[in-house]
Amino acid sequence: MKYFLIMNPGSRGGNSRKYFKKIFDILDGQKVQYEYKITASLDDAYRFSADANRKGYDVIAAVGGDGTINGVLNGFYDGQGRRISCSGFGVVYTGTSPDFCKSYNIPISVEHAVKVLLRNKTNKIQIGRITFAKNYDSELNGKSIEALEESRVRYFGCCANIGLGVSLARTANSGIRKKVGDYAGTFLSLIKTLAAYKPSDFTIKSDNGQEERIEEVYSISIGKTFYIASGIKVNNNLEHGDGRFYNLTVKNIKMQDWMDVFKKIYSGKQFVNNNVIYLDYSKVIEIYGNNQNPEIEFDGDPAGYLPCKIEMAKEPLDIICEVLYE
Repeated sequence: MKYFLIMNPGSRGGNSRKYFKKIFDILDGQKVQYEYKITASLDDAYRFSADANRKGYDVIAAVGGDGTINGVLNGFYDGQGRRISCSGFGVVYTGTSPDFCKSYNIPISVEHAVKVLLRNKTNKIQIGRITFAKNYDSELNGKSIEALEESRVRYFGCCANIGLGVSLARTANSGIRKKVGDYAGTFLSLIKTLAAYKPSDFTIKSDNGQEERIEEVYSISIGKTFYIASGIKVNNNLEHGDGRFYNLTVKNIKMQDWMDVFKKIYSGKQFVNNNVIYLDYSKVIEIYGNNQNPEIEFDGDPAGYLPCKIEMAKEPLDIICEVLYE
């Protein structure tokens, strides 16, 4: 077995590097054949992963936080949504907000995660493919993905967000979680974001091909897992291998509605759809350009602009984890 580690020393506010020696000691003690590279940017995580996939390592592992995980994950796929190799994807988490790990039964403890990595037991998971505008263009307002002359394709394992979620991610990533912790930092970031955020109208097209105009939208979250962000959850009906995404929309909120919305998204309990917050399911979702809130983010980091189209990658990912699906 040949292992390749892609290691981000900047994760967890720059404290990730202190875990590297422990990881190397475990691998050396087990006489594991491995190589590694240290990243200087998230682009490095993608490039190192794509190169390792082409070279045919048995296991390619991200050592870092959610940004590192997403960068390495993207290196497993070509632009059409097909796998570059049959390598297994592993994670040793050294970041701040372990939503990916909690979603896919990967231990948070570094020592435990390395042991799971060495057992190399995999599940096949579906991965989201998102096509979007790389740069902002006001001329794309109200237009579909077909209007793009140049688009970008990326992949995500948990959730994509449009609207308030982009500002929330940027505020939470600014360093507040390092000071007060993951849960409290994200909650405070949410309050701060709400105070300044102005909702807007979005046009969405889903499986049936019908366009729907949704007014006064605060947030659209499209994903596959229970976790959206630190402490924020969505209790959905998706099962392993389900070809659909959930679509959680929050809109038309009055001041008196926020406490109820907070309870629903932080409790992780099922709720009944209403005119403020509702949950739906689709295999393909397209969101048209919007010049008021044009950004998108996925797996924790702002990444580009609307319009976008979200669908499943053509091939699943073999992820190394502790609990195997039946």
